[in-house]
Amino acid sequence: MIKHIINRPAQKAAKMKGMVVVLVALLTFSSLNVLADNVQFTATAKTTVKVGEQFQLQYKLNAEGSGFRGPKISDFQVLTGPNTSTNQSVQIVNGKVTREISYVFTYLLKAGKEGTFTIPPATINYNGKQYTSNPLTIKVLKNTAAATGQTSSHGGAENNVFIRAFISNTTPFQGEQVILTYKLYTTLPISNLDVSKISSFPGFWSKNLLANKKNYTQTHESIEGKDYLVAEIGKFALFPQRSGEITIEPGEVNCVAQIKTNARRRSSDPFFDSFFNDPFFNSRYQNVDKQLFSNSLKIDVRPLPGKNKPADFSGAVGTYTFKPEIDKTEVKANEAITMKFTVSGRGNLELIDPPKVVFPPDFEVYDPEIKNNIKVTGYGVSGSRTFEYLIIPRNPGDYTIKPVTFSFFDPKKEKYITLSSEQYHIKVARGSGNQGNITYSGISHEDIQYIGQDIRHIKLPPYKLKPIGYFFFRSLNYYLFLLVPFLIFLVIIIIWRKNVNRRNNIALTKNKKATKIAKKRLKTAATYLKENNENEFYVEISKALWGYISDKFNIPGSELSLDNVKDKLLKKSVNEQLINQFIDTLSNTEYARFAPGDKSQNMEGIYKQALEIISKIERELK
Repeated sequence: MIKHIINRPAQKAAKMKGMVVVLVALLTFSSLNVLADNVQFTATAKTTVKVGEQFQLQYKLNAEGSGFRGPKISDFQVLTGPNTSTNQSVQIVNGKVTREISYVFTYLLKAGKEGTFTIPPATINYNGKQYTSNPLTIKVLKNTAAATGQTSSHGGAENNVFIRAFISNTTPFQGEQVILTYKLYTTLPISNLDVSKISSFPGFWSKNLLANKKNYTQTHESIEGKDYLVAEIGKFALFPQRSGEITIEPGEVNCVAQIKTNARRRSSDPFFDSFFNDPFFNSRYQNVDKQLFSNSLKIDVRPLPGKNKPADFSGAVGTYTFKPEIDKTEVKANEAITMKFTVSGRGNLELIDPPKVVFPPDFEVYDPEIKNNIKVTGYGVSGSRTFEYLIIPRNPGDYTIKPVTFSFFDPKKEKYITLSSEQYHIKVARGSGNQGNITYSGISHEDIQYIGQDIRHIKLPPYKLKPIGYFFFRSLNYYLFLLVPFLIFLVIIIIWRKNVNRRNNIALTKNKKATKIAKKRLKTAATYLKENNENEFYVEISKALWGYISDKFNIPGSELSLDNVKDKLLKKSVNEQLINQFIDTLSNTEYARFAPGDKSQNMEGIYKQALEIISKIERELK
């Protein structure tokens, strides 16, 4: 009797707790349904701007959308965007659950000309439905402050500090060197200049021409009667790697500008008021962080002509000279000869391949040593590239090295040019070293013997002959033999990595064991059902349901609750009807645990529901 009296308050508290959980879940789902009925997708921006002014264009959705498609913006310069941000909050006031979420897509635009322009709507998808924003009409006015050179107290930096990008040639050939320059124009003191975000040029091979300069070269320029201090803050040699139209995106520069303001100081003494009303004392300075964007550039890259293209052309574009050298033409066998080919000029030197030289088969040739003497100046990339060959004749004789050619495309003349070396005649005398290294075409004394009646060769046909100058070293069989250990090692590594990944793939392991573990827990719950053990029964049912979903869909248990289980499973592409049945089973489990009536009937119904929902999900996934 005493035991039952003590347990009644605990049972009552547990019942209340379960009813609260169910109530919170119902309120959460109801708030989500209300949100789905009030989805809004709106566009906002300033309705009036001035020429040269930068402003934000924002699209806001009060739900978790996907597939955002921005408008086609042709009347304004797009500096950045769209940049995505998300805000989310959940509030519970007097038992009412309110969940707010918003997705914001932001553009940074710049007005370039006067007039009234319309920005068309954007679209986004939510819950299988497409939403369209409102269009925007923006009026662009003439910037009188920029025309007269005046500086306002708040917008002066926008009209007096800006950057521009210049390109030396807007229609280069593929591979031709062009110079891209970024200039900073200012009438204000500038500090903390950061140019780290103007060095990415997709479609080009680039070289920074100011990488080693510590100070910027400063000049003065006048634009529409206004004097500016100008500094070259970025300069790059660009080599287009493909033909067609390539866009160079706006460069970004951050700095601190010191802006002059006009703020009067007042005191309680008329004498000091008249003293501080002097213009010298009225001037104040304010440091403003500025984010500047240059103009974008479009480059129309012309393809290299296919007509009259030399067979040995390997992509060299520019203006070059070709200088061949050989240190000697008369040597003894096994003595080294050095042969050099130097390409000098202005262009994509670092991309030039070694010339193709045809050496006699009796020459042992090593890979060329490449020496670069590249000069990077404000005028571009120039210098020389030398290819030095070391060759060793192994057999005596007279040999010929055919002329070596170098072909390039000259963009100024718009034609291919081929330069050639002379033909080299190499005379190789017999060496003074061990004659065992020399191959003879005649018969040596060891190959014959006297047999009394005649003289004949010891070896009878057929003979096993091989070409003169053939060596196993550096032959095809030699390289294939070297590759075998690496291939075996690679196969071992691949097999080992697959086994490691298979063992470490916890998600896959859990997925395979999810059904087995759930069935085991349901079997345990059935045992408690027969014993009419309520608490342990509901614990096992809860573990079976939550554990199965967590393991099957690789969702951490800490992220599963009645509040977010639907969102998590929808992201895993689970059938929405099955999700609702799963949530209903969980809710019924909590309710039946504390509901009045016959417990055995409630427990049996919950067991059947749990078994049914797990079976349905398992069939759906097969």
